[in-house]
Amino acid sequence: MPDLSHGDDAAAVNALRSAIMRLGRRLKHQRVDESLSPTEMSVLGTLARCGSATPGELARKEHVQPPSMTRIVALLEAKGLVRLEPHPEDRRQKVVSQTETAEAMLEQSRRKRNAWLAQLAEDLDEDEWAKLRAAAPVLEKLAHL
Repeated sequence: MPDLSHGDDAAAVNALRSAIMRLGRRLKHQRVDESLSPTEMSVLGTLARCGSATPGELARKEHVQPPSMTRIVALLEAKGLVRLEPHPEDRRQKVVSQTETAEAMLEQSRRKRNAWLAQLAEDLDEDEWAKLRAAAPVLEKLAHL
């Protein structure tokens, strides 16, 4: 566990935060569809990763208020990227699913972002690339805590 009172740990946490933020901002510019907000892209990514969900479940996963998620889902539905279907057990609820159009757009976006990252990684030496490969599962875990 990092000890932020320890100089090396505090410096490492600060460098990690800064690098992740810069890289994240740069990745956001590698979008395929500029008409979608980062939040809309995130919701589509969550549906791709976790499968269909109610708007309330999506709101919790995305850390937004339910009324905000209702608006986001309506925008995505109007763009043909999600569909709403009756909940199988609760008629008051709807289930949000991504459409084939969304799946194709997300795949194209992943390919573009992966290619951009791979191009950046070409400037790393073998030792740096090995460290990055080893760090990837840890960063993935942090992203989902």
